[in-house]
Amino acid sequence: MNKVILMGRLAREPEVRYSQGTEPLAIARYTLAVNRRFKRQGEPEADFINCVAFGKTGEFAEKYFKKGQMVSVVGRLQVRSWEDNEGKKRWSTDVIVEEQYFAESKAAAEQSRPAAAPNKPAKQMGLAEQEGFYPIDESVEDDDLPF
Repeated sequence: MNKVILMGRLAREPEVRYSQGTEPLAIARYTLAVNRRFKRQGEPEADFINCVAFGKTGEFAEKYFKKGQMVSVVGRLQVRSWEDNEGKKRWSTDVIVEEQYFAESKAAAEQSRPAAAPNKPAKQMGLAEQEGFYPIDESVEDDDLPF
């Protein structure tokens, strides 16, 4: 069985490219910083794990995922090997994303990213908006919702 479940913060914005062909396929790459449960002195506190999402999952990551955001990923490990320009054998281990989820509320995500300020000051927001709720735009299709 090959199944991986991770939860961590995005170490950088997802990088998305599209495959070439008659129907281009989105390929999103991002890195999750996953805190280690136990740490020893002098060791890093987190592991930085490369994730790859294809198709609609990749497009979703491009549209909704931001650096510093807490996300949860379900997928499988894939190990690749190749020879570099100098003839040395290189290895890469990636998580191929099958499912991905938001792992914190929008308000908590905004607090964890101090550079991201709300569009309007709290004084101008209604109570519902301050609590993390926003008015629903009736013109939004179900396919456009992030859940």
